[in-house]
Amino acid sequence: MSAQTTTRRLTQLDLAKLRASGEKVAMFTCYDASFARLLDGAGVDSLLVGDSLGMVVQGHDSTLPVSVADIAYHVAAVKRGSDRPFLIADMPFGSYQESPAQAFRNAAALMAAGAQMVKLEGGREMAPTVEFLVQRGIPVCGHIGLTPQSVHALGGYKVQGKGEEAARRLQDDALALQAAGATLLVLEAIPAPLAAAVTAALHIVTIGIGAGVDCSGQVLVLHDVFDIPPGKKAKFVRNFMAGASSIADAAARAVTAIKDGSYPAPEHTYAP
Repeated sequence: MSAQTTTRRLTQLDLAKLRASGEKVAMFTCYDASFARLLDGAGVDSLLVGDSLGMVVQGHDSTLPVSVADIAYHVAAVKRGSDRPFLIADMPFGSYQESPAQAFRNAAALMAAGAQMVKLEGGREMAPTVEFLVQRGIPVCGHIGLTPQSVHALGGYKVQGKGEEAARRLQDDALALQAAGATLLVLEAIPAPLAAAVTAALHIVTIGIGAGVDCSGQVLVLHDVFDIPPGKKAKFVRNFMAGASSIADAAARAVTAIKDGSYPAPEHTYAP
């Protein structure tokens, strides 16, 4: 009887080791078992079940209508379809802002569905909630810069951290979240030099999306990678289907581009 080879799922410690070794972390959003299997085969390190599913799967014009039950459903599907990538679940709008106790209840539901970490948006104001969760065994990924759940408060999908004062606030937010116990931090739509400075100031893993090449890794929205739907996209989006022979080939190209530092290129980044 031949022994079966089992693939070990990555942990947050494995992602930290990638940062320490200088290897970029390749993260994709994912919402179902079929794409989870394809991305696993392409060598993706982490899958984020993002509240972006509200827009790309459910057809809403923002992420705000997504529920905890929605995220939990998709987390379970992604877990069934993958073996190796580290699994992160977005905490949707309204599921954690009220109190740390509310955040814990909803985060626990997502962990029970199969997540290994939850992601929440906000800066130093969320530090007490992050600390509350981490002290109770729930790993946390922070998210600062452009925070889509605050799109109305921000006045739209705009680049954040421009100007000295805004950059200083963002750096302070990053340090506060790290001090509270966050072990990953998404930096979205901020000038590349600012993202580089934040990454250099932290010892945790930073994941960029529209934040330049100097972050510890990059997260790509699944549908952006495959140009679904076609049309105008954010500046940081690259269509990896162009020149690819298949969806699997496009995914593998995207992973390679993150790992070798060719993505994001200067044309995908924002100036100060």
